[in-house]
Amino acid sequence: MQNMKLSAPDIIAKKGVGKITMLTAYDASFARMLESAGVDMLLVGDSLGMVVLGYESTVPVTMDEMIHHAAAVRRGAPGTMLVGDMPFLSYQVSKKEAVANAGRFFKEAACDAVKLEGGHEVCKAVRAIIDAGMPVMGHIGLTPQTAGKLGGFKVQGKDVESARRLLEEAKALEGAGVFSLVLECIPDGLANIISEAISIPTIGIGAGAGCDGQVLVTHDLLGLFEKFVPSFVKNYINLAPEIKKAVASFMAEVKDGSFPDKDHSFPLQIDPSDIFKCADDKTKCTK
Repeated sequence: MQNMKLSAPDIIAKKGVGKITMLTAYDASFARMLESAGVDMLLVGDSLGMVVLGYESTVPVTMDEMIHHAAAVRRGAPGTMLVGDMPFLSYQVSKKEAVANAGRFFKEAACDAVKLEGGHEVCKAVRAIIDAGMPVMGHIGLTPQTAGKLGGFKVQGKDVESARRLLEEAKALEGAGVFSLVLECIPDGLANIISEAISIPTIGIGAGAGCDGQVLVTHDLLGLFEKFVPSFVKNYINLAPEIKKAVASFMAEVKDGSFPDKDHSFPLQIDPSDIFKCADDKTKCTK
């Protein structure tokens, strides 16, 4: 099933109406499958650094890498709203750089929106990008690009002070113009409070069921990333062992000669002896 492509106003209109679904995609093949399933939004997350490129964190991911993968996802899913995740230091240096880098997602990868991590400190960049005509999705709570500053990959907003700060940041980002807000790794009760306090949809990841939508890294959902699995992730299927089993079967059949068999080969339709015959009488052909 393929939905009609949503826009930022369409996502805002879903607030309080129905749950929003978003999944990550990093290549055309996965994007095509996710679009066929009818996912509302696809996020080309900088998580690709860890699940696709083999980095230890999202920090090393470059704009060129993000654009490369975002363009591939767009080719695979032309009819789904596509959000490009702005990588570390692509929007923090200056408003001018933030607008220019956001513009690359739109011009080079045909994205429909970009996502920025952070609260008060990114509001000026958010406004500048929106003023330039590009929709922005916010992201607060656990922000992987700056996880070191937060004490690691830990639940945020567990005490009164940090919970109050997150609520204030959500309101500030709404005021800056974001059309939706990712809440990552915060207590479900706090996510409920934030969702009720703002008029834009919240998209939860490890933030409970009270958010207006949910997002997961597709490789986590499918059990493809074995290095670690966050506690909030639900594996709807565990594909990694099955893939290893299939590869082992392929290797065994190649080694014992049972693959490829007749059903997986193309029969020769001509007389083998004709291959060695001369095209004319002037040439002598031998085997």
